Amino acid sequence: MNRATRFALAAPLALALAACSGGAEDGDAASLDGEAIAAIPAPDGESWLDVANTTVEGGFVVGNPDAPLKLVEFASHTCGACAYFAENGVEPLMEDYVSTGRVSFEIRPLLRDPLDVTISTLARCGSPASFHPLADQAWASLSDFSNTLSSNAGAYEAAMSAPENERFVRLAEAAGLIDWFAARGLSADQARSCLSDGAAITAMAQKSSEEATAANVTGTPTFFLNGQRIDANQWAAVEPILQRAGAR
Repeated sequence: MNRATRFALAAPLALALAACSGGAEDGDAASLDGEAIAAIPAPDGESWLDVANTTVEGGFVVGNPDAPLKLVEFASHTCGACAYFAENGVEPLMEDYVSTGRVSFEIRPLLRDPLDVTISTLARCGSPASFHPLADQAWASLSDFSNTLSSNAGAYEAAMSAPENERFVRLAEAAGLIDWFAARGLSADQARSCLSDGAAITAMAQKSSEEATAANVTGTPTFFLNGQRIDANQWAAVEPILQRAGAR
C-alpha cells in the first residue's frame, strides 16, 4: 500500500471538513476552439442522459460514449467547491449539453480522507447509472454528513481504530450514511457489504492516487476537456469553453 493510499484510509477527521486544495497549472483553452457540432441523436427510444458506464481510469461517465467533447471532472466527495459545481452546474450541463450527444461527462474520484472514501464506496456500490445522481445528492448533503460526524468524534476515532473490514462500516454509521443511502435505494446490507470489502476499497484508493498523479491533479474540482486541463473550476467558466469547443 503506497503513501497516498494509506493517507486516504487513515487521515484524521479534520481533513474531512477541510477546504479543497489547489490544482496544478492549467492548459491553453484556446487550442480547444472548434466549429459548431451538430446534435447527435441517441438511439431510438433512448436518451443520452440514461447512458452510463465506468471507465478504465476508475471514473463514471454519462452520455454518448462517442461524444466529440469529453468533459472529465476530478472530484472529491468532501470538497465544498465540488458540491457547489454539483448544485449549480450539473443540471445545465446535463440538460443542455450531455443530452445533445455532443458532450459526455465523467466524474473521476480523487479520494482525500476517510469520509470521502466512505461516500465514494457507497455511491459506486450500485449500478453505474446510479453513481452520478447519488454523488450529486451526497454533495448536497455534505454539511449534514460533516456535522453528524463532528458530533460523533468518539465514534469516528473508534471506527478508524477498527479492523479494516469494519472501519468504513462504523464510519458510515457514525456519519448517518447507511440510512441516507438506504433511503435512496441502496440497502443497508448492500452498503455494509461494500464497505467491508477492504481489498476493493484499497484498490479504489490506489487507482484514485495513480490517476491523479498521472494527470498532475492535486486539487478538486479540476476539469479536463478532451484530455486537456482547462482553466475553469465552476460552471460559469466551464460553459463558455464547451461552447467555443463546438457545443453550440
